[in-house]
Amino acid sequence: MVKEFLEIGKIVSTHGIRGEVRFECWCNSPSDLLNIKKMYIGKDKKCISVKCRPHKNIAIIKIDGVDTVEAAAKLRNTVLFIKREDIKLQEGEYFIQDIIGLDIVDVDSQKLYGKVTNVISTGANDVYEMKDENSKLFYIPVIQDVVKKIDIENGKIYIYPMKGLFDDED
Repeated sequence: MVKEFLEIGKIVSTHGIRGEVRFECWCNSPSDLLNIKKMYIGKDKKCISVKCRPHKNIAIIKIDGVDTVEAAAKLRNTVLFIKREDIKLQEGEYFIQDIIGLDIVDVDSQKLYGKVTNVISTGANDVYEMKDENSKLFYIPVIQDVVKKIDIENGKIYIYPMKGLFDDED
């Protein structure tokens, strides 16, 4: 099921005295938020107008109507959302939330290995955390030699498992 709203990050603290907040981004980079003018907040996904700017490894966000440090402090640990339609991805890019839950399948044998439970960003490449049917964790490097096809529509990621990925071989 495709989600209309995507979690984009969390407010972690205040910034200054004019109601700005420090925002932990759950995207590639805080600069990805530069063109975002509206976000959504709360269970009812209330639309809020925002101005974002990158600051080191976080973003600073000014939310319209939040004008004091006290008002900003009340938002600490609040998750903000965007609408899927407000972000355009390049070819071959995916939302992490669309990857989590996909089946990991052998490209040749069609063997089901398990489901993606998390995406870990390592800097060099992402890593898919996967649980098998016994809840054992495995880590799939997202590199061309291993991940052969991502099929969001059919809920599958096809891989060519490198030696030692699912067993203790050298």
